[in-house]
Amino acid sequence: MAAAGAARGRSEPAGLLSIGQVLARLTPEFPQLTSSKLRFLEAQKIVSPSRTESGYRKFSASDVDRLRTALTLQRDHYLPLSVIREQLDDAEARGEAWSALAPPSIAPTARRYRRDELVARTGATPQLLNDAISANLITAAESYPEQIVTLLSGLVSLARHGIEPRHLRSLRQNAEREAALIESALSTLLRRTDAASRGRASELAPELATQIDDVRSLLVKQALERALT
Repeated sequence: MAAAGAARGRSEPAGLLSIGQVLARLTPEFPQLTSSKLRFLEAQKIVSPSRTESGYRKFSASDVDRLRTALTLQRDHYLPLSVIREQLDDAEARGEAWSALAPPSIAPTARRYRRDELVARTGATPQLLNDAISANLITAAESYPEQIVTLLSGLVSLARHGIEPRHLRSLRQNAEREAALIESALSTLLRRTDAASRGRASELAPELATQIDDVRSLLVKQALERALT
């Protein structure tokens, strides 16, 4: 990885990217990529971003290319990370482009929708989308992933029964509280720097979220039963 470090040292500071900027570039192609997975890939030495004096990770364009190749190899060729790391390092030592390791994928790129396409796909009115954005249920963007199609479609169905986005504003707040609760529950693992602990935390988080959803659904069902009897 010495050559990688030298390459990063020659990078211009202005071209360095934060974790959020890296996610913005790569998640359209790799929707499952998260900040936790980025940190896990760093722990596995797939990429070694530089650090600011405050400790924040900064990724170069070369880092992003290396990540894209690694994620493509993992998704399309099912290679373990140890093998991917060796292939990347060997290609770098030979002076070859990392992209040569991963031919263009035959997997379809995750579809993203412009605002007008999103409205047309879901049957929502432009005002309903605006209301959802105002209620912080949807974040305004130039394009939207498939999960927002599902979310807006649900809001369209609820609107037919008089349940508007403003009525659901608390759902976003509850989601943030639940995410904080899960983070707190996994704090012991998250404080560790080893890859195994980080990986375990990434596995447990969605499981805990599902269990919370199950409890919430049961509580809502019980409340409805009381209200309707």
